[in-house]
Amino acid sequence: MDRRNFTKLALGGFALTFLSDSIGRAAPSNIPDAKPATPPPVPPMPRAAPLKPYAALLERAKTALDTHDFALRDRVAIADFNAPSRDLRLHVVDLMNGQALSYLVAHGRGSDPEHSGWVHRFSNEFESLASCAGAFRTGESYFGQHGQAMRLMGLDPQNCNAEPRAIVVHGADYVTEDHVATWGKCGRSEGCFAVAPHIVPQLLGLLGTGRLLYADKVSAA
Repeated sequence: MDRRNFTKLALGGFALTFLSDSIGRAAPSNIPDAKPATPPPVPPMPRAAPLKPYAALLERAKTALDTHDFALRDRVAIADFNAPSRDLRLHVVDLMNGQALSYLVAHGRGSDPEHSGWVHRFSNEFESLASCAGAFRTGESYFGQHGQAMRLMGLDPQNCNAEPRAIVVHGADYVTEDHVATWGKCGRSEGCFAVAPHIVPQLLGLLGTGRLLYADKVSAA
């Protein structure tokens, strides 16, 4: 075999060796490894807003706004006598946004003769010393024996004597957090909506003249 043929055969063999080696190896890939799809996060289930304990009374108050033709309908006060006197049970509710400010409030001794801290009965009678229930229209502010106070007009048959009975909103030392901390309950009024003296200016400012105060004891059922 001459040199020329030998060179051709040598080059041919080298080419075949390179080709077979290239075919046997996988070509490098520029495609990144596929990752399993991540499922989208599951949004949390919406939670229903907790039902306010005075919700039933608030509905009655809204009805009273129409029944008694109140011009001022931006906020109402709810005295929830279903709760004990140790609780913040006087709620001034903003009807535009549903927010409320809550305060201690006393009930009458005639409504709780044993001083249990709970309202057991209402009365519209003179000398009963009891709280009365229903819709009240707030009246003028004045200064009396309890300091700054606000008159109330009873609008329903069960509280129509509120004004002549002098059922008002006033301050009293037996309706404070310190009193409740010591005795586990507020003291008792003579039927008035007695509140802590230091909150009287704020409360009367929120109520003003001509708004609704609604008081009652309504079962949650």
